[in-house]
Amino acid sequence: MSKYVKNLVAEDIKRRLHKVSDALLVNVVGLNANANYNLRKELRAKNVKVLVVKNSMAARATEGTSLARLFEGVGGSAAICWGCEDIVALSKSITDILKSEKFPALQPRGGVMDGERISADQIAEVAKWPSRGEQLSLVLGQILSTGSRLNGQLVSVGAALVSQIAEKAKGSEEAEGSAAAEGSAAAEGSAEPQAGTENAAVPEVSAPVAEVASAPAAEAGGAPAA
Repeated sequence: MSKYVKNLVAEDIKRRLHKVSDALLVNVVGLNANANYNLRKELRAKNVKVLVVKNSMAARATEGTSLARLFEGVGGSAAICWGCEDIVALSKSITDILKSEKFPALQPRGGVMDGERISADQIAEVAKWPSRGEQLSLVLGQILSTGSRLNGQLVSVGAALVSQIAEKAKGSEEAEGSAAAEGSAAAEGSAEPQAGTENAAVPEVSAPVAEVASAPAAEAGGAPAA
């Protein structure tokens, strides 16, 4: 292969892996045409893209990128796998296919996560982590649970406060009603003695007036007799 052709192949690999930051490397050597087709079909259904490359060419294409460490210490040909929503979901997809044993020749060879290389054994460990969607579900569940508890506490405190205010208002109304009733009774009791006093004062005033009126009459009658 001429240098010109190698550069073209490297540029094509670079273009296809543009903006790819996480990827896994698997060995597909030994798969026949039917197995290769079925493997690609299953990976495509899981939203996983596959590119079989010669490691030296791929190393040249990814030089200076986050995938550069993917080909450290690896020789021969291999298949680059990338896609899914994150590296965890990608690891789960590859691990599930490996566990199915449909493709005995398929073997993991490592990968790159956040610019750091991971070994073939670490792929199975990463697959046990919660994916991005699962993490969001956990966080959302915790937020909703906390909000529900806070809402219940606020509602219970508010209900208790409303009940206390209602009882206080009811007690104030009853106290005002009792005070008004006592005031009315006191007013009625003080009005009765005043009425009796006025009625008794009339004879006492009229008696001296009668005596004074009869005294001049007696004196007038006695004067001629003298």
